[in-house]
Amino acid sequence: MGKRILIVDDEKNIRELLKFNLENEGYKTIEAVNGKEALEKADQSIDLVILDLMLPEIDGLNVCKKIRNDDQLGDLPIIMLTAKSEDIDRIIGLELGADDYITKPFNMRELVARVKALLRRITMSKSYEDNEDKIINLKDIIINIKNHTIKKDGQEVPMTPKEFDLLVYFIRNNDQVFSRDKLLKEIWGYEFSGDTRTVDVHVRRLRKKLGENLIKTVRGVGYKFEKVE
Repeated sequence: MGKRILIVDDEKNIRELLKFNLENEGYKTIEAVNGKEALEKADQSIDLVILDLMLPEIDGLNVCKKIRNDDQLGDLPIIMLTAKSEDIDRIIGLELGADDYITKPFNMRELVARVKALLRRITMSKSYEDNEDKIINLKDIIINIKNHTIKKDGQEVPMTPKEFDLLVYFIRNNDQVFSRDKLLKEIWGYEFSGDTRTVDVHVRRLRKKLGENLIKTVRGVGYKFEKVE
């Protein structure tokens, strides 16, 4: 059965273009024309959301925030679309929990590639549970690979799919230094047009949630994870 993708955009031509190309790739699509309808249609049957930033009723940033704060939908993958060129809009979207973003007008082949990469990473991440220990202990942090949950000091810490994947990748490659480009390729699965700020935002969110000292910045190179015994 094809993955179900919720397309949220108030422009009919954009929805139709996305629907045609995604269904041509074997995906099933559901459409919403505003933020209110998006929240009504976002449920556990949805595998990924393509979410426009500028929406009537409820804007894309607030839709993203509400999905991330939902107990049942908090790990739903989100790709944000924005017609704005300002960096701050992209950064805010990522800070609120979007896994990826792409700026309008976009190349359809690139967007489809982003969708495939994000869904592939989630499938790969879930498959790891059969090949390694399902519980990782890092002092006061407990990571459950099977359930995709993380607890710090006994309290569950909400994580987006990309945050979880990035953290587990760091842990599996303890004390190795990775460039931002390498992390983009390994975690996002594509070349990101030279824009590595996506990695910086995700690292910053992980530090905020789990502690500033867990992921070290290697000046002029990138990042590395230092395991806490």
